[in-house]
Amino acid sequence: MKRIAMVHTVRPVLASFPELLEKVVGEKLKIHNLLDDFLANDPAETGVFSLENRNRLFNDIKACELTKPDLIVVTCSTLTPTVQLIRPFVGVPVVAIDDAMSEEAVKIGGKIKVVATAMSTIQPTINKLQQEADKAGVSITVDAQDHEIAYTAMRAGDMKTHDRLVLEMIEGVRGYDCIVLAQASMGHLQHQAEKIAGVPVLASPILCCEKVKRILKGELQ
Repeated sequence: MKRIAMVHTVRPVLASFPELLEKVVGEKLKIHNLLDDFLANDPAETGVFSLENRNRLFNDIKACELTKPDLIVVTCSTLTPTVQLIRPFVGVPVVAIDDAMSEEAVKIGGKIKVVATAMSTIQPTINKLQQEADKAGVSITVDAQDHEIAYTAMRAGDMKTHDRLVLEMIEGVRGYDCIVLAQASMGHLQHQAEKIAGVPVLASPILCCEKVKRILKGELQ
């Protein structure tokens, strides 16, 4: 049985992601979850992913490595820039939640809308999209907006309000080649958002799970 270790920062993703991963991979997995909500809450409050937070994430990932997993998944987009710095110091693949989503987004078109709830997610997502565009040799323009009230509702466990506010935000998005849902906690809204927007809407959980499946099968490094 394959072994996966995960670092989460919000409870809704912790609650849903392991089941989705097993469904996509198509086999039973041994999954170890580590929840560190400080790594989402502190940047959301301060606007900075501090050196202390980088050290904290490093320790979280190294703790996951001690479970002897086949790979590690980090399910928070705010952490992606630091995940990229930590990868060389980990002996197993470390997959960031938005790796596959960013790769796919830059293939669709040059005008991308990033929709987020937490402001701390926006700049890491834009930077990641630009990195993937540079790799692919394409030019992109990215616009982004957040909705802190929706994020507050999600943190309070009020997903009904969170979902309503996110979809209302999607209703106002026009003129883009695709929309990127910047946080995994928004992933369950992908199909509804796509119907509203009339353009491809990308969500990180399903694309991340598909990438993990390919790594486990030896199709990707």
